[in-house]
Amino acid sequence: MKYRHLFFDLDHTLWDFEANATATLAELYTSLELEKRGITDFNQFHKNYLLHNEKLWERYRNGFIRQEELRVKRMSLALLDFKIADEDLAREMSVRFLDLLPTRTILFPHTLDLLRYLQNKNYELHLITNGFEKTQHSKLKHSGLSDFFKEIITSEGSNSLKPHKEIFDFALEKTKASKNESIMIGDNIEADIIGAMNAGIDQVFVNHLKISINIRPTFTVHSLKEMETIF
Repeated sequence: MKYRHLFFDLDHTLWDFEANATATLAELYTSLELEKRGITDFNQFHKNYLLHNEKLWERYRNGFIRQEELRVKRMSLALLDFKIADEDLAREMSVRFLDLLPTRTILFPHTLDLLRYLQNKNYELHLITNGFEKTQHSKLKHSGLSDFFKEIITSEGSNSLKPHKEIFDFALEKTKASKNESIMIGDNIEADIIGAMNAGIDQVFVNHLKISINIRPTFTVHSLKEMETIF
């Protein structure tokens, strides 16, 4: 067995961020009566939110904005698209969203089966996530994943972010793992795959969306179930 330490990403790899975020936004849309405020099309609002969120996360990863700005601005920009300039509402949405989101429990198919399978084969399972400490631990607890992972390395706890080499070095040090017995498993080409490559760690690209890429990860799978053929 070449690999001993398996480092998983959480959001978009195991925990279905899109599905959970959509359900949470839909709940806010109803409870805050956003239709009465002029947002007549939830699907359009949701689409806009995702675009703003993606761009802001990229800015956050690259160190241009802080955590708090990311959290509120994705809401205020989505509201502004509907000509609603209300900073208090954006703040309230941000707080409620972050309270509700981590309690959601939608996982990608085969997540629990795969983790049980790997645990039974005595792999050491860890997480490396760009999420916030409190939020990620809450997601793990509510969706029944906490007990599978030995070490949970967050960007907040490590003071670094994927794809930076420092977070991978921190993870190896914390788990006392060597590079050649470690592998990174994630869905994001830049953060997970190129990040791990630059840190000298093998990778599994979990290509849920079946996108085409122009680099060659160590392994590529299109579902979590397929990983049983690797490990």
